[in-house]
Amino acid sequence: MIGNFFDIDKELLAVDKEVMELCKPYFERVDEVQQYNQLKVLKAFKENRISAQHLVGTTGYGYDDMGRDGLDRLFADIVGAEDALCRHNFMSGTHTLTVALFGVLRAGDTLMCATGRPYDTLLGVIGVDGSDENYGSLKDYGINYQQVELLENSEPDLDGIREMAKTSTVCHIQRSRGYSTRKALSLEQIGAISKAAKEGNPDIIVTVDNCYGEFTHKEEPCAYGADLIIGSLIKNPGGGIAPTGGYIAGRADLVEKCGHRLTAPGTGREIGCTLEVMRSMYLGVYFAPMITANAIKTSIYASCLYNKIGFATDPHYTEDRNDIITSIAAENADNLIAICQAIQHMSPIDSFATPYPSPMPGYDSDIIMASGSFTMGSSIELSCDAPVRAPYTTFMQGGTTFDASRAAVLYSAQKVREISKKA
Repeated sequence: MIGNFFDIDKELLAVDKEVMELCKPYFERVDEVQQYNQLKVLKAFKENRISAQHLVGTTGYGYDDMGRDGLDRLFADIVGAEDALCRHNFMSGTHTLTVALFGVLRAGDTLMCATGRPYDTLLGVIGVDGSDENYGSLKDYGINYQQVELLENSEPDLDGIREMAKTSTVCHIQRSRGYSTRKALSLEQIGAISKAAKEGNPDIIVTVDNCYGEFTHKEEPCAYGADLIIGSLIKNPGGGIAPTGGYIAGRADLVEKCGHRLTAPGTGREIGCTLEVMRSMYLGVYFAPMITANAIKTSIYASCLYNKIGFATDPHYTEDRNDIITSIAAENADNLIAICQAIQHMSPIDSFATPYPSPMPGYDSDIIMASGSFTMGSSIELSCDAPVRAPYTTFMQGGTTFDASRAAVLYSAQKVREISKKA
């Protein structure tokens, strides 16, 4: 079918057919999780009595905005939390994480990252990016930082976490890999880290950067000891429909503190109008399990296809998925750039554009990013990006519709094969 619309080599189409057969049992596992999560979401909508009135926004201060408050309650129920802030006011995952960390940390406290060096854009928030600029990082406000490195096999160092927790206020866990080659953490690993941290310090607050991990399993990290989970709505939980936003969910007292950091001390979550975005926010959350399942299938397919043409991928297509990302060992800069450019050329938006490596705020090397998406920067829609540096690993994520995403991945593989033949 793909060959009827796009110029794909017959030999590669034969590989595609083989890959689809190999992926079948793993797709079935994804479908089972998706069905469970979709019914869980529907049940939450019914129990929270979401009505047409919730879909209408407000202006000004937004006092008594039932759509805003209803979405908070709905989202908390979906992720198994006591409370949640699920708001369009969050501008990105990094902004949401910033609000959460500033919400629960105070001068003299210590933040411990239990999964090694965090994602690039969080370094400036913490104040460990090497910059002397006084922009108001955690460090500027007298908050200390320490980290525990992962072990060589990407397993958490539980003994190290237990010991360092004794002098820490917050234990922060990054579930996904960022621009590193480690594996995404499983819920069981998150649970083990939470347990170890609280053995070292029963009062420690465990926060989880849950970006890319929502709806990949039947449960979320709140069920595994996390006190707060944080994520972006232009990733999994926004279903490709929410135009912006993020969420903080978990213990009610901590969520309340974060509400006062999001707005202003004393007003907290009681203000904040929702304009005309509520319909998209609710609809995005409702579609999220299905859209995330399509993204996971795209990840499995990409991993299998690139394995078949001779490239190492992580996770392997047979492995369980703890996020929606597949990393591809492109081996050199030419392959890396070709993969990203091909994904852009097979996108529904700006397919005619060609991305090139360039500097990007928050990163220490040139970045190439393919994201021909309906929502700018959305990574639940198929995208592919990478820092152009050794070991030349590119990170592919998203895919709201599997059939179109499959065609894009197949086309990218063809472009890489063309480079190999020329060499």
